[in-house]
Amino acid sequence: MQTVELARQIIAMYERHGWSLRRVLLRPDTKRDVELQRENLFGQAELRDSDFDALWFARPSHEKREAWELRLISEQPYALFEALETDEAEEDREEARHEMENRMRVQAG
Repeated sequence: MQTVELARQIIAMYERHGWSLRRVLLRPDTKRDVELQRENLFGQAELRDSDFDALWFARPSHEKREAWELRLISEQPYALFEALETDEAEEDREEARHEMENRMRVQAG
């Protein structure tokens, strides 16, 4: 399945369950492939260069936490989940997301 259509399906599924697309990680060739559809596909989500294709989703969680899920853009569903404290420093939250990206990199490799 084409990456654009697969990403569109994944985004629609997550949005149905209350998640918001926050970031998009794309390999250089994938980024070139989606360039013309970028805004329609990803909206205002932050686009970042990566060595694997994945989507970052977030939504409020219980006990003043925010749930973040990193979903690999692939036909085989694979995602990593973490609930982050909303009162935690953004630097610490970013470090946790970076660690998740590293774990995903191992799985996607």
